[in-house]
Amino acid sequence: MDRKKVCIVGMGPAGLMAGTILLEQGFEVHFFDHKKAAGRKFLVAGNGGFNLTHSEISETFVEKYNRPYLQAAFQQFDNQEWINWLSKIGIETFVGSSGKIFPVKGIKPIEVLSAWINRIDELGGIFHFSHKLADFNEKEVVFTQKSSNISHFYDFLVLAMGGASWKKTGSTGEWNNILEAKGVDCKPFEASNSGFELKDWSEIAQLQGQTIKNIEVTFNATSKKGDIVISAYGMEGTPIYFVNKEYRKNPQGCFSIDFKPTKTREEIKEVLANAKNITGGLKKLNVSPVSIQLIKLRTSKEEYSSPGILAEIIKGMKFYPSSLRPIDEVISTVGGISMEAITKNFQLKCYDKVFVCGEMLDWDAPTGGYLIQGCVSSGYKAAMSISTFGKG
Repeated sequence: MDRKKVCIVGMGPAGLMAGTILLEQGFEVHFFDHKKAAGRKFLVAGNGGFNLTHSEISETFVEKYNRPYLQAAFQQFDNQEWINWLSKIGIETFVGSSGKIFPVKGIKPIEVLSAWINRIDELGGIFHFSHKLADFNEKEVVFTQKSSNISHFYDFLVLAMGGASWKKTGSTGEWNNILEAKGVDCKPFEASNSGFELKDWSEIAQLQGQTIKNIEVTFNATSKKGDIVISAYGMEGTPIYFVNKEYRKNPQGCFSIDFKPTKTREEIKEVLANAKNITGGLKKLNVSPVSIQLIKLRTSKEEYSSPGILAEIIKGMKFYPSSLRPIDEVISTVGGISMEAITKNFQLKCYDKVFVCGEMLDWDAPTGGYLIQGCVSSGYKAAMSISTFGKG
C-alpha cells in the first residue's frame, strides 16, 4: 500500500515538528521553504539566549496562551514532552535561573537544528529549498522556483510559514494574500513582544543603553517583574513585552514602573524619612543607581525631598507609550489566520486536507520559551490530527 504524501510548507519549529511526527507515523513527507536553509528565524532567535521552553508547571504555563486551541495543543504536547523529545535527538537541556529551559552549555542553536534535521534525514524526509508558495487547491500545491512553477500533489498539506516579523529570516507574512483570496479569514498583523516608543522619551534619553533591574511593570491589571533597558526610542525588555497585549487594547493608556516591588509604600516612606538624606535612603533600600538617576530626572525637587510623595512615585512612576516598534523589528506578531477559520484539529474549515500551525495563526504569547513551545505544540497537534484522518 502506498504511503500517503504530506507537503509541509515552512521549515521553522512548527513545520519541522509536524513533519517529524508524521514521518514517525509512516507518512511520506516533503518539506518546502522559500529560503536556502531551514530554521532561519529559529537560529536568529537563539542569538539572544536560546530558551527552548520554560520550566513553569503546566497549570500556569497554559494560561500564557490566549487561544483555547493553543492551550489544548500544549496539553497534548507540553514543555516536558518537548524536553523529552529533544533528549531523544541528543539535545540535553537545563533550567536557567529565570526558569527558562536552555540547551546544556556548549550546545549552539545550529547544533540543535542540525540534530533535528539529521533526525528527519534518518526518517526519510525530503527537503525542497528555494520553493516559494504560489498557490494550492484541494489536491495540489504550486511553488515558484526561480522562474518556473513546480506542482506537487498531496494527500495532506501543512502550512507553517510563520508570522510577519524579522523578514530577513523568511517570515514575510506575504502568504496572507494567497489565503485571503481563497476566502480564509486573516487578521491584520500587529507587533507583539515589542519595545515601547515613549511620548516622554527625551526626558530620559541620556540614560540610553542602561538597564533597570529588579522592577515591576504594570499596565492595567497585568504585571511582570524583571529587567528593562532604556533604548534609543523608549523601553524594552521582558516586562515591557509582557504587557504589550494591554497596550493593544488601550493604546491611549499608560504603564507604571514599581522600582521596589518587594517593599510597600509605607516601608519605603519609613526608610526615606529616617535616612540622613533622600539619596542615602534610596541606597539603603537598594534602589539601583540607574533607577535613582531616572527618578531624579522625572521628579521635581519638592517631590524628591518628600518621603511620602517619593514613595508613591517609586511604587508607580507612569509612562505613556506612543506606539510599538515596527513589525519587522519585533520578536513576534499577532494576527494572521483567524482561529475561527480552523477546527480544533488545526484544519482549515474550507480545505479539509489543509492544516495550519505555528505563528501563521492569530495567537499571542510572551517571550521566555512560550513562543517556540506554542509552535512545536501546534505542529504536533496538526500532525496527530493528520495521522488520525490518514489512518481512518
